[in-house]
Amino acid sequence: MEEKRMIKVTVDGADHAYPSGTPYRAVAADFQDRYPWDILLVNRDGKLCELHKTLDRDCSLKMVTAQDKPGIQTYERSAVFLMLKAFYDVVGRENVERISVEYSLSSALFILARGNFTLDQALLTRVEARMRELSAAAVPIEKRSVNTDDAIELFRQAGLIHKAQLLSFRINSRVNVYSLDGFVDYFYGYMVPDSSYIKCFGLELFENGFVLRLPTQRNPNQLGDFLPSRKVFRELYASTLRSEALNASNVAELNTTISQGGATPLILAHEAMMEKKIGDIAEEIAGRKDVRFVMIAGPSSSGKTTFSHRLSTQLRACGLRPYPIATDNYFKNREDTPRDENGNYDFEGLGAMDVEQFNQDCVRLLNGETVELPTFNFKKGAREYNGNFLKLGDGDVLVIEGIHCLNDQFTHALPKESKYKIYISCLTTLNIDDHNRIPTTDARLLRRIERDARTRGYSAQATIKMWPSVRRGEENNIFPFQDSADTVFNSALIYETALLKPYVQPLLFGVPRDSEEYIEAKRLLKFLNYFLPIPADNIPKTSLMREFVGGGCYHV
Repeated sequence: MEEKRMIKVTVDGADHAYPSGTPYRAVAADFQDRYPWDILLVNRDGKLCELHKTLDRDCSLKMVTAQDKPGIQTYERSAVFLMLKAFYDVVGRENVERISVEYSLSSALFILARGNFTLDQALLTRVEARMRELSAAAVPIEKRSVNTDDAIELFRQAGLIHKAQLLSFRINSRVNVYSLDGFVDYFYGYMVPDSSYIKCFGLELFENGFVLRLPTQRNPNQLGDFLPSRKVFRELYASTLRSEALNASNVAELNTTISQGGATPLILAHEAMMEKKIGDIAEEIAGRKDVRFVMIAGPSSSGKTTFSHRLSTQLRACGLRPYPIATDNYFKNREDTPRDENGNYDFEGLGAMDVEQFNQDCVRLLNGETVELPTFNFKKGAREYNGNFLKLGDGDVLVIEGIHCLNDQFTHALPKESKYKIYISCLTTLNIDDHNRIPTTDARLLRRIERDARTRGYSAQATIKMWPSVRRGEENNIFPFQDSADTVFNSALIYETALLKPYVQPLLFGVPRDSEEYIEAKRLLKFLNYFLPIPADNIPKTSLMREFVGGGCYHV
């Protein structure tokens, strides 16, 4: 019997030897005691590998747990697969019409289920019990490559029409499918090797569906707090209904529309829906006679600048005179700016703002006084006064955009009735298919990559590298205040990923293979492969997407 070749495996700078063909799972087991959380994947020289894969070359390995972004994504995906298997087991495949994983909601996934059953907590308790039974049994999650046409037929017969429709747009002749105790599904991304890795989850009724509660990346061993924003949920659900009305609730339907020449009517219809929503907000503001300050806040790449311009246009149509004020002009001088725990300037926190000067100026404006507004010189790191005077008359409103605009500490001196607060975010409801959701953060990251490259000359690698710190700032300074808004505006457009694809794809290919950011770039490239592209020719010049791809009339 031929002796297996020994493979050199470097882990944490130390060399180890394993026989060729050793599963990564066996290698991971040797290092598991170094980690407080399960190893879910390995990073082999910059490439993610599932644990069932085997050693076939000398390599360096990094262990990936749920404290890493690819790890928590793998855990979520695997937990969805386990939930689907358990749900079908409990109610019977013949009684399931459709189960769709809609969107993330406060450390949980919101799921809709339709069929010949009553969705109540008693049913969810049975499904959760079945999930725990499967978890305890360590049922293998098997991956196999099948002919694409065979996979399409498999899912069509299983009643997963959108999944079959999605695969019909795949160029590859083969696709990978996963099976769990006879239940077969298609997933975008990696899986754990068996059901025993999925230990932390919970099912609860919520609104007209239910949530699959999951752990967080910060603490993978316990469920995250479930404190959903009702206002954000209502806007997400309303957006879902709008997408269904346009027959574009998932990528398969969107691709079908594009391939049949229907992209332009879809674009114009969604733009009209967005304009109507902005007009409704303007009418509500105009109806509140005491409002003098329109406060707009939202996470990065939500389209705040274009939105404020479009809202100003609609306010004018309602007989008001809007004046923009950028809160960036109220930064403290550089020498007074606080620093973070690493000694770097903290420009994201409220402490970086001259809150008292902002409130003093706004109160004086509210009282009818003339105020000289500052301009912040970012090169000098200092506030300047250049003769920009303002006095509010009847019908004048200030449109104020900034990271802290929903935080009442930032506007503590202003009467509540004088403020109208708007939370804007890119809350995408378009999913790949019923079981593969698109995180809203992915949509915003794609926007940011293109805009950074076009307006700042940043590479995709640089944008991906800074993204985690951007997200931390949002979690600290924006998300906690979203429910204090008078209204939530969803800036996501159904067609935007198809539009961004030709712009972002070349930028992502430019991320070096040996960089830490390559794994994320590769994941986004795989994601973009699902979309048929559309040109920007028929995108209106007022479109929010012009803020990211250029060619708009607002010059932002």
